Amino acid sequence: MGRAVSRRARVVTLEELSWWEPPGHPGALSKLLVNPATAPTRQFDFRISLYRPGGRVEDHVHERAEHVYYVLSGCGLMTLDGERTVVGPHRAVFIPPGVRHAFVNNGLDDLVFVVVTSPPGELPLGTDPE
Repeated sequence: MGRAVSRRARVVTLEELSWWEPPGHPGALSKLLVNPATAPTRQFDFRISLYRPGGRVEDHVHERAEHVYYVLSGCGLMTLDGERTVVGPHRAVFIPPGVRHAFVNNGLDDLVFVVVTSPPGELPLGTDPE
């Protein structure tokens, strides 16, 4: 069957993790807070992302993964199956499997948001560049 999952809890401090630029995300940085590479989970990926002005994730689609984006600060242009909308602080976006999506910071300030993905297998997990 599947691998055994540890029941060990873990506290992660944002400052202990390095920023990482995922493939297909030019000018965009993420910190991988909780995912299979950093904690004993198989169910989800939880990360915080920072897109500087011009930073973006290119148009793409996931076959199985669901996303929830929650914007903390800044504004970005979200495209969902070709429909564009501006998303700002305190807005959540749910993206089911099969929906083409892209997100770009067209503003003047940094765009900071969290992303939860389940299951996590379709996202790059990254490595610590240091």
